Amino acid sequence: MQEEASSSLPSSSHSEDNMTDPSTNMRLKLPITCFILQIILIILFGVLVQYDEDTDAKKHHHGNHSESKSDIENDFYYRYPSFQDVHVMIFVGFGFLMTFLQRYGFSSVGFNFLIAAFSLQWATLMQGFFHGLHQGKIHIGVESMINADFCTGSVLISFGAVLGKTSPVQLLFMAVFEVTLFAVNEFILLTLLGTRDAGGSMTIHTFGAYFGLMVTRILYRPNLDKSKHKNCSVYHSDLFAMIGTLYLWMFWPSFNSAVTEHGDPQHRTAMNTYYSLAACTLSTYAMSSLTAHDGKLDMVHIQNAALAGGVAAGTAGEMMLTPFGSMIVGFLAGIISVLGFKYLTPILENKLKIQDTCGIHNLHGMPGVLGAIVGAVTASLASKEVYGEGLEKVFPDVASGKRTASDQGGVQAISLAVTLGMALFGGLIVGFILKLPIFGAPRDTTCFEDSLYWEVPGEEESHEDQLTTVKTEESDKLNS
Repeated sequence: MQEEASSSLPSSSHSEDNMTDPSTNMRLKLPITCFILQIILIILFGVLVQYDEDTDAKKHHHGNHSESKSDIENDFYYRYPSFQDVHVMIFVGFGFLMTFLQRYGFSSVGFNFLIAAFSLQWATLMQGFFHGLHQGKIHIGVESMINADFCTGSVLISFGAVLGKTSPVQLLFMAVFEVTLFAVNEFILLTLLGTRDAGGSMTIHTFGAYFGLMVTRILYRPNLDKSKHKNCSVYHSDLFAMIGTLYLWMFWPSFNSAVTEHGDPQHRTAMNTYYSLAACTLSTYAMSSLTAHDGKLDMVHIQNAALAGGVAAGTAGEMMLTPFGSMIVGFLAGIISVLGFKYLTPILENKLKIQDTCGIHNLHGMPGVLGAIVGAVTASLASKEVYGEGLEKVFPDVASGKRTASDQGGVQAISLAVTLGMALFGGLIVGFILKLPIFGAPRDTTCFEDSLYWEVPGEEESHEDQLTTVKTEESDKLNS
């Protein structure tokens, strides 16, 4: 009896040791990483970054500028409402969407907050270097903030693939490399090739998804089954995740239209996204029930696949897709996404060893590719008869005669291939870098666990109560 009681103590201590593994202790690694990265950012901002004309007091009122452009015409008033919607999506939408794991809610929202706060600063520099460099200075305004959030969204998509299996230091370094590669890919597509991708089906969703999938493939964990009991949801965690879904669903029209041209293109993008999302939601509910033997809905499908319509409408949103066309796109996106969750995800994990925690391939990867294909087809059909004078806003190269509509469609298709290549190759390299032991990745037995990195209320008390109970039982048995 004495041996039986004493054997209970080591098992509890072993559990405690797993939570305080020196290799995963972030006491020095995380502070040093955060301090160094932020100090570097502050120095670079001090040397390189300036306000743009709509933000700088002197430039805004210099010469004839104030006469030709009134304060109410400042770009801030046109763009800031959309920026705020996108900002909510990044911090609330993405953050809460990933709270479905039963014991990883703090990390889902908390690490989302951390890497988003870093990524938007680094993205401002990287995107400014390629797009906003004027006489050696990066000029920033409200549109820079939106674009930085877009880049951050791509990083958070990749975060979904490695959710629960990476340390915060790994995530920060992943963001460093991914933001840089995102900016390069965006520059190649939008500037060099003249691709149209206002809502980011390619630049944001496809890139972020396949980059994250390659990273999680390289970080494959053969013994992840040891944490399988924590890689699932409970009733209240799924409810919290649904909050994220609803925020994303409501604000997705703003996301896709945030940086499109003022006027009819922006109006059209929001409307196309709006109807695509609505049609996608119905097809998601239909497929979720249809693919279940008992006809019951799966909350995972509703939380994710219902958003696929917004992803798929990203590239063609500003084009003359028509409400009818946008509804078809959303309808197909919902079907593809649910089928992916139901049948493709298990194949990816078992056959290709891709452990995709959030199923980003089904929400962002395949719908992103669908959106890119729809964009290529729609662009190839563009004509003066359909767009009129508006052709110059949507396809300036076609309107100027620099290329034909068919050429534009070909460029759109090439851009998809470039994005996939950049994402997969970049994810491959970054994945190997993140495998280095210095980054403090959690063990297979401690994945999907908040208490590894956070002070969790009630955890210490419950552990002490467990030890007290064991000691009391041991004492009672000895006395008897």
